[in-house]
Amino acid sequence: MISLKKRNQGFTIVELLIVIVVIGILALLVITTYSGIQAKARNSKRQTDVQSIQTQLEAFFSQNGYYPSLTDMNSATWLTTNMKSLDQNALIDPKNPTQSKTLLTAPAANSYSYAVTDSSDASCEATDTNCAKYTLTATYEGTVNGATTYTKSNLD
Repeated sequence: MISLKKRNQGFTIVELLIVIVVIGILALLVITTYSGIQAKARNSKRQTDVQSIQTQLEAFFSQNGYYPSLTDMNSATWLTTNMKSLDQNALIDPKNPTQSKTLLTAPAANSYSYAVTDSSDASCEATDTNCAKYTLTATYEGTVNGATTYTKSNLD
């Protein structure tokens, strides 16, 4: 005997909700992983930038016997004249690509800092030819090997 009842075919609401929840969980995992990878890449770029700046500072010191002042380092004209090999984009934090090419006096998020002093740890901005020490700092996104900042100092 043939059944005259039509069989409804398709998915129930519960099945559809389960599929939607699973897709949402997978999307969340992908987004979280992608964000972590992006942060790692930016932290790596911060390290590369600070090392590049340090290399140029040490080259300047070996030629001139002093380190440039913060004012000098924030002058595009001075950098173009005295540190020709320095890519000025190395002064820009990768998380904030629209910021100016300016180093700050103290570490802050999404920027680099440059603290320079004379041999007695006093400010050398007035007479920049007395600048004998510096500290370059980049602030990480999160922590890297337990540190929240990446710091480089003068070599001597």
